[in-house]
Amino acid sequence: MQKIILASQSPRRKQLLAWAEIPFEVKSSETDESYPVNLFPEEVAIHIARNKALTVLQADESANIAMAETPILAADTIVVLNNEIIGKPFNRGDAINILQKLSGKKHLVITGVVILFNKAEVVFADTTEVEFHELTNEQIEFYVDNYKPFDKAGAYAIQEWIGVVGIKSVNGDFYNVMGLPISRVLIELKKMEK
Repeated sequence: MQKIILASQSPRRKQLLAWAEIPFEVKSSETDESYPVNLFPEEVAIHIARNKALTVLQADESANIAMAETPILAADTIVVLNNEIIGKPFNRGDAINILQKLSGKKHLVITGVVILFNKAEVVFADTTEVEFHELTNEQIEFYVDNYKPFDKAGAYAIQEWIGVVGIKSVNGDFYNVMGLPISRVLIELKKMEK
């Protein structure tokens, strides 16, 4: 597999690419994560992912020149509960509040993916349904205080303690909940090699 540029600092996305043995280098820039209010959740995730990819493309002349040879991969993950998009928590209290909302309920985790390559764009969103057991306030506070999930949509990471003790079911791609539907990304990258 050819080398790609990952437009993300996410440790989870780096780990998933490494597990898939996809060679990559990280190039990311601060990106505006706002979005038009009329978008559907899948479109929101894609909109933000596209902005991440374009920011890297525009900020790095070498990436711009090499775009014909080097795919740029960007992704954004959102959590949706009852049609409400839940982003990253602002602070401890917000994280606790988010997890109390998710407790005992099903929610959707949507990752929008954009790959820029050879002046083309591959775009898709992957959705996974996740259901939490009823969580106690003690469990929620323990998780927030010990794992500090402030950089995570929905205030949790499925691969951490809260996922092990708190998640009742996962319907869809587990790795999508970690932040990247890696098998689908691999399929799309393989198509591009042809």
